[in-house]
Amino acid sequence: MSKLDDETRAELLTFLVVGQLFAFARSGEWLRTDHLIDSAQIWLSSNGAMCDWLERARLVEACRVVAVEALDMPFPQLESDLVQLFNLNGGWFLDYRHPAVQQVHALSVLHLSRSANLA
Repeated sequence: MSKLDDETRAELLTFLVVGQLFAFARSGEWLRTDHLIDSAQIWLSSNGAMCDWLERARLVEACRVVAVEALDMPFPQLESDLVQLFNLNGGWFLDYRHPAVQQVHALSVLHLSRSANLA
């Protein structure tokens, strides 16, 4: 199974983090691991990407860390504002024009960069 390139890895991590923050804003609780694994698999399938289970597991774990870091940034709380994070025309794809998505992406890139430097 192939590995993700750096940008694809950052985009998947961003998707998972936004999902975590979305769930937290709506319910006050984080997504369960099985939901994160399903979300990662759906994203990979929707984007024509593949990776092995270990890389998916690492990104699921990383999304928990990045989501906690992202709690300090302004994030939409109302349902009507939350759905604006997505481009719903073709499915649940993130709208990278939205400032919150851009900030989460920047945090994801930074986290992955730090992780790569530690390895």
